[in-house]
Amino acid sequence: MRVPLFGESIEIDDGLVDASPAEIRAQVAAYERGDRTRFDLMVRYPDGFLGEVMRAMAEIPPGETRTYGDLAATLDTAPVAVGQACGRNPVPLLVPCHRVVGSDGGLGGYSASGGVETKRRLLDHEARVETGSRQSRLPLDE
Repeated sequence: MRVPLFGESIEIDDGLVDASPAEIRAQVAAYERGDRTRFDLMVRYPDGFLGEVMRAMAEIPPGETRTYGDLAATLDTAPVAVGQACGRNPVPLLVPCHRVVGSDGGLGGYSASGGVETKRRLLDHEARVETGSRQSRLPLDE
């Protein structure tokens, strides 16, 4: 299903979410308004490595980031493997692959509509919501 977000739309595999499409859209809309930073939705993780990476991403708090290398160290794998799994995340935003960045401070990639610009916008949005500020605290104006 496609879910509107910040003038774009994100593809979410609602078959992996134990909620109606209307509930998913409502929670994403609340996120966009700044009324929520976490989703109260049960996601069924795939088996195998992708599921492991998704579980690790789900542990990253809103307003924070981890590097591909951080997750790789936790999972005893290579950063590039984590990046590839992030790119295959079937429920972006709900499982926050946008919170995973490069060790050099770069954003890396983002598979959802709008690409890296959407990732930048999500991180900026979360930083403002978490701090209650209208100004970004992230150095993402590259």
